[in-house]
Amino acid sequence: MDATPYSAAARRLALLAREQFTQGLIAGLPAITKALDAFLTDLMNQTATQREMQRRRDVWLALRAHQEAWVQQTTQAWRAALHPAAAPERMPSRPASLDGLTLLDDRVVENRIAASRMALPVLEQAGASFEAVRQRTQRLEGAELVASDVLRPEAWCLALVDAWHQAGLSADGLALLLDPLQRELAALALQQYQELVKFYDTRGVQAPSADELRARVRRPSTPSASQMATLAGHPVRPGTGPSTGPGPVTQPSVLAGITRPQALGVAGAPGHYLGAGIYPAHAAGLSGPLLRARQRAQGVMAQLRRLLGQPALGLPTAGQALSTAAGPLAAPASAALAQALVTQRMQAESYYGNLVTLVHEAAPMAMARVATVARERTQELKSKADTPAEKAIIEVVALMFQAILSEERIPPAVRVWFARLQVPVLRVALADPGFFSNLAHPARQLIDRMGSCALGFDANSINGSALEAEIRRIVQVIEQYPETGQRVFAIAHDEFEAFLARFLTERQGSTARIASVAQQVEQRETLTIQYTIELRALLKDMPVREEIRDFLFKTWAEVLAVSAVRQGAQHASTVAYKRAAADLVWAASAKPQRADRAQVIQSLPALLQALRQGLALLGVTGEAQDAQIKVLTDTLADAFLSKTAVIPQAHIDAMARRLAHLEDYLSDEALGDMPLSVENIELLLGIDASSIDVIADNGAPVEADMLAWAQQLAPGAWFTLDHNSRSAQVQYIWHSQRRQLHLFAASDGRSYLLQLRRLAAYLQAGLLVPQEEESLTLRATREALTKLDANPERLLG
Repeated sequence: MDATPYSAAARRLALLAREQFTQGLIAGLPAITKALDAFLTDLMNQTATQREMQRRRDVWLALRAHQEAWVQQTTQAWRAALHPAAAPERMPSRPASLDGLTLLDDRVVENRIAASRMALPVLEQAGASFEAVRQRTQRLEGAELVASDVLRPEAWCLALVDAWHQAGLSADGLALLLDPLQRELAALALQQYQELVKFYDTRGVQAPSADELRARVRRPSTPSASQMATLAGHPVRPGTGPSTGPGPVTQPSVLAGITRPQALGVAGAPGHYLGAGIYPAHAAGLSGPLLRARQRAQGVMAQLRRLLGQPALGLPTAGQALSTAAGPLAAPASAALAQALVTQRMQAESYYGNLVTLVHEAAPMAMARVATVARERTQELKSKADTPAEKAIIEVVALMFQAILSEERIPPAVRVWFARLQVPVLRVALADPGFFSNLAHPARQLIDRMGSCALGFDANSINGSALEAEIRRIVQVIEQYPETGQRVFAIAHDEFEAFLARFLTERQGSTARIASVAQQVEQRETLTIQYTIELRALLKDMPVREEIRDFLFKTWAEVLAVSAVRQGAQHASTVAYKRAAADLVWAASAKPQRADRAQVIQSLPALLQALRQGLALLGVTGEAQDAQIKVLTDTLADAFLSKTAVIPQAHIDAMARRLAHLEDYLSDEALGDMPLSVENIELLLGIDASSIDVIADNGAPVEADMLAWAQQLAPGAWFTLDHNSRSAQVQYIWHSQRRQLHLFAASDGRSYLLQLRRLAAYLQAGLLVPQEEESLTLRATREALTKLDANPERLLG
């Protein structure tokens, strides 16, 4: 066969390779469904909340009912992808014109995001083999693999995700099964890519030579103006650029889809989204720290998974043991080791008690002693271990804490208390291998949060502080539990979060007042919007004059909101203002009956007094108030002569009852932006706000991912803020109830109050940068793995 590059025979060979690859994936689907079923079966046997247990059972039943359809749909999609005529590009090329713009369905976008997450571990595990296949296929065909090529992980993952939903399975089920599905697919893909490399080897198809690669670099194709503009995020109409022609613009691959920041291991980044989405390296507007944190976190966790799941660098015994320890059900510690752990827990005070005092007087000497004690305790525990798995886990945890204790940015007093967590964390790691692979494990989260909060303090400022006292209390509580599990760390984490909510704002007296006022601003604006929405709904079918509607929607809704914030929703004044709204609607309706007109005349003075009081509450007084009242009285006078339909009294009474308990009906959804200014803050504070920088929304465009990040910032994290060409180290100390307002405090006493979208814009522009690009435990894991790579024998030593 003539398989010279670009020949018909070469293209047929490439097609044959794709067919073999596709058939290999299809053959592996039954084993994957079996693994998912086993995962769910095991999961249902674990204790959880009633809602979570029901969710697991629902997913299990759905998978049992629809897995055959899913396998069939996936098989058809993969086979169809071999024939472009039958399976057009999922992301077709389009001319860069406005006529070609289309809106993608939410499901399409979500599927691409899920496929991107799914493809990531495949690329981590099989990246080298895939690259070999890609280069050899490219050599045969003379062109790069297109985005929808079945050989690309993101392409066949997208087909699998699409088939999942077409088979009637839910996105919630896919999220629950994502981790085991990723593992199974990565193993299957690695095997199939390796088989393809062998396939090409047997047919003499080699990777491009260095000369060919250099030739490709010397002969790049010149992109058109429209292509350049599209890559930069600015579509250009065809024919407007100086290039050789507009030409089609190839859409980026699924991996370039913008996803939400997940459990990145970066201080201040969100860590509670499902999945592990990725960022494209070339996407504009994404934060550099986020991108770097994502790459580092994924790399570290992939390396740790390999360590736990494969023979460790020529140590098959240790590797197999670690693999066993990382299984679904970890065996309890051997008797001798369990007893040694109990002994060390009971003797923790004798090991570290005197060091707590010494660290305040001679920190270097104390830290050196802490390191020595930690090493001695580790060796003692390893001597009691019966299995290679136990020794390996002890060593990995010891190396992680060694890295934590050497983190000089954390005050020594805090590091001494962290040292005492080594044994409790080891007990968790022995019983729960998820500690090693799950960045959101409660034990990791607690250490990360305490460490990130302490980073910005020096030894003098933290010694004897409430923060040090709380860390001490948390550690001592954990030590007291004889069986330290996830739940103990989860409770301690929740308690520490509750402490931070108080400590961060109370540490500086002014910040507590600013936070209180800012919360009132958000609450007032939110209630104003909600009251307006509710009033519109109440008056939708009533024949009410436009002047009255306008007054109620634009003015009186704010009166109700201000009164509710200042005095309470059920305060007598607020209730009176609600009643005035119903009375005004009734008074302004048609009055054909003399008795009704007499009643209006009788009640008008009290109604007008209530209206004036409400306007005064907003600061509307004098001539401005008289002008508004005149519009209302003129409208009421017209009602006497009106021939329009009468509003039944029953409708008025129903409106009054609903207004009286309006808060019971209000939606708790996010309601958009609100006005904010230094003047508003000064008015509410009653003081000079010169030490407060109010950074309000200015309409700057922000990515949805940055908004998601801004809404999930963790109080206590430290950042570098660049505001008006002035750089400051700030701590994130507070957010309002609906996360529309966010407060940062600097060590010099200045405060920065940012609205949500402006905060997201600062994160996006790199004007607000986390001082930690990866969390404390992630960094410790990376350093531990580096040492194990250099000296793997220590796992069993």
